[in-house]
Amino acid sequence: MTTAATATFNLNLNELIEEAFERAGAEVRTGYEFRTARRSLNLMFAEWANRGINLWTIDSDSVLLIADQATYNLPIDTVDLLEHVVRTNAGTSTQSDIGISRISVSTYASLPNKTATGRPIQIYINRLSGATQPAPDGVQYPTFTVWPVPNVSSTYQLVYWRLRRMLDTGTGVNTQDIPFRFLPAMVAGLAYYVALKIPGAETRLPMLKQMYDEAWQQASDEDRDKAAWRIVPREMYI
Repeated sequence: MTTAATATFNLNLNELIEEAFERAGAEVRTGYEFRTARRSLNLMFAEWANRGINLWTIDSDSVLLIADQATYNLPIDTVDLLEHVVRTNAGTSTQSDIGISRISVSTYASLPNKTATGRPIQIYINRLSGATQPAPDGVQYPTFTVWPVPNVSSTYQLVYWRLRRMLDTGTGVNTQDIPFRFLPAMVAGLAYYVALKIPGAETRLPMLKQMYDEAWQQASDEDRDKAAWRIVPREMYI
């Protein structure tokens, strides 16, 4: 007996919704049922963003810091920043990355001189919604503010690693923005969300909720950084 020559199994949106409805004890018969399931899936992805760090949504970018400018926009789909450094002399043999500390709004507000200039050593992140507002407000980009304010242009770059929003569900034949390891959790979660809206499916809810929680826990426990931990004590000066 031979094995299959591929390892490409995935579910497109139509198949995902069909599987979820079957688990909920129903069938997809109308366009409305498809639309309501797609809406539930988008809401579930928003819930996943609140559950912690999803490794597949991490990417990196950089922003060139400009003299006398403290605040900069982040991409509209940014959930939060995980790590950030100030890079000097980018692309040269003397390139250097120096850590920059994240501070709260309270700490930033207490800085006595917010216009002081120099190499930035602190960063305040304003996690705005990223929503598009009617004029004159426009887009509420998430932003970051560095302190001290850069004293020169083209010398400093802020290099960051961020969590982005998961991509929307789409319209039908596309697959979802998750690794295959999360397929069971996605199907189980959507089945639970769908069952909440199906009359007569109340008896299935405890079972579906338990299956969802277990599938998510298994996937999220595996979706973690496998690097070894290293704790380095710092010298303290009194």
